[in-house]
Amino acid sequence: MSPLPFVLTLMAAIQPAIEPQPIAEELFQQLLITGEIAQLEQACVDAAAFGLAERQQQLRDRLISINPRPQTLDEVLTNGRALLVCRSPESARVVLGRYSPAFGEERRRWLQMSWQAADAALDHPRAALALRRLVNGDLPKLESIQLVEAGDGTTNAEVVSVNGLDQLAWHEAAAGDSMAAVSVLLAGRATGAVAARRLGQAADLLAAEDSEQADQLLELALDQAAQDGAWGMAVDLLRLQLRLQLAAGGDGLRPRQRLERLTTRLDDRYSVWQLQGIDEPEASLRSPREPGGHAALKESPAESSP
Repeated sequence: MSPLPFVLTLMAAIQPAIEPQPIAEELFQQLLITGEIAQLEQACVDAAAFGLAERQQQLRDRLISINPRPQTLDEVLTNGRALLVCRSPESARVVLGRYSPAFGEERRRWLQMSWQAADAALDHPRAALALRRLVNGDLPKLESIQLVEAGDGTTNAEVVSVNGLDQLAWHEAAAGDSMAAVSVLLAGRATGAVAARRLGQAADLLAAEDSEQADQLLELALDQAAQDGAWGMAVDLLRLQLRLQLAAGGDGLRPRQRLERLTTRLDDRYSVWQLQGIDEPEASLRSPREPGGHAALKESPAESSP
C-alpha cells in the first residue's frame, strides 16, 4: 500500500465524528414561510430529535394554517399525517374536520386517520367511535383489520401495527365502559391462544359485575390455551382465576390445585414458590419469562390439559 492512502485512511479513522446539528435558525424561519408540507413534517422530526419545543409549536401553527380549504382527501391526509408526526393529534382532528369523505375507500382512509388522531390524543370515546364506524358496527370485521399507530416524530420510531378488535376493546375499557369492552372481546372468532387471551381479559373486566360468568369464561380460556399448548398463558389464566375467586369470597381451592400441578409439571419453580410462600433464595428461582421457563415450553397434544 502506498503511504498516502494509508495516511488518509488512518486520519479518517481517528478523526472525531461530527455531531449532528439542527436546522440553522435562518433556514428554519425561511422554511416556515415557503416550505411545503413534506418539508415541514421533516422539520418536525428534526425539532423532536433535538428537543426544540418552541420550533415544534411554530411548525404546528404553520401546518394547521397552510391549507384551510382542502380540495382532496390526499391533501387532508398529508396535512393530518404531518401534524401527527409533529405530535399534535388535536390539530390533526381539526384538519380532518375540514373535509367530508365520500363513501367507500375515501371514508375508510379518513376514518383510519381519525382513529390515529384520537388514539394518539388518548381520546378513547372518539377512537372507539371511529373504529365502530370503520366496519359499520360489524365488530367481527375488525378482527381482520390491522391498524398502524401514528408515529411519535422520531426518525428511528418503529411502525406499530395493532389489531382492530383488540384496540376497540382497549378503548372501550379505557373510556370506562367495561361491559362494552367485554362484548367486543367476545365478538372475536379467533381460536387458540388469541381466544384464550381475549376470554381472560373479558373475565377480568366482567368479574366485578358477574363473578360466576367470569369464572366460566376463564374455563373456556383455559380450554383454548390447552388447545394451542400455550402453557405459559394457562398459568397466567389460573393465577387470574385464583385471584378473582378469592376476591369474590371463595377459597380458590380448585385453581390453586390446578396451578400447583401445572407449574410443578412445567418445572416453574418461581410460580411454585409464589404459591407456597417458601423463603427460597432469589438466585435459585427461575422466572417463567426467562429461558427455560414455562413460556418457552411446548408440550405434545397427548399430554393432559391444565
